Amino acid sequence: ESATAFGCLLSDMWLGESDYVSPEAFHSIFGKRYPAFSRRTQHDAQEFLICVLDDLHEAFKEVSAQLGQERQSPAAGASTRSLSGTSIITELFEGQLNYAIRCLTCRALSDRPESFTVLSLPIPSTRVCSLQDCLECFFQPDMLTRNNQIHCYWCGGNRDATVKASITKAPEIIIFHLKRFAWQDKHRRKLSTTVCYPFSDLDLSPYISTSCCNNTEYSLCAVVNHAGDLDYGHYTAFCKHSVTKHWYSFDDAQVTKIPDSAVQADTAYLLFY
Repeated sequence: ESATAFGCLLSDMWLGESDYVSPEAFHSIFGKRYPAFSRRTQHDAQEFLICVLDDLHEAFKEVSAQLGQERQSPAAGASTRSLSGTSIITELFEGQLNYAIRCLTCRALSDRPESFTVLSLPIPSTRVCSLQDCLECFFQPDMLTRNNQIHCYWCGGNRDATVKASITKAPEIIIFHLKRFAWQDKHRRKLSTTVCYPFSDLDLSPYISTSCCNNTEYSLCAVVNHAGDLDYGHYTAFCKHSVTKHWYSFDDAQVTKIPDSAVQADTAYLLFY
């Protein structure tokens, strides 16, 4: 099972008995469950990440359900744990968004909640911008008109509306996907925009609902980089050691300690806070 193979991979990494550890066994088993990732061709790291998180969630959710059933008390007739489909993955990575939709005819307001594990952020510039610029772009109010009109329950017809997103539950670990692959003039291309991101004190409070009581400040712990173009590329990662706080670069079989200044890279594709 891929969850077991993933656990073995983590164990091998933390034992530190080798200069590097190959994820070949995990990749092989995971590829059998998701054949699209079994071929040695270019794949998208964000799509792979979401599949891995979903797969681990399903595996750990099943284990949690079994443990809950085993711990059920015959006298009380109730389990000591909720079987609501939560797992260590949802506890760490899952957040909640709310889309507030206002009809521009009758002004009625409705809410549409949505869970997320990765936030895909647009890049509002072609040369240089900040992560805050990307967040502002994602969370700015938007107009729903023409083919995007809503069907208003109160008016009883298709109406223009505004929609504004906010975070109602901030996850313990928040993952940002920088949308570097975009359509322009009917052609898909990669944006090489420099996105400046903070290493610490990332404040998400401007985008968080007042009803949310979670922590709103985050520190960077990992970066996935993509070098190359649409048809050919190479992924590397920067990870911060949880004990020593030193940064390391992972580039295939090369694992090297790097200075903090090297972590800010134009190739950043996924940011983990």
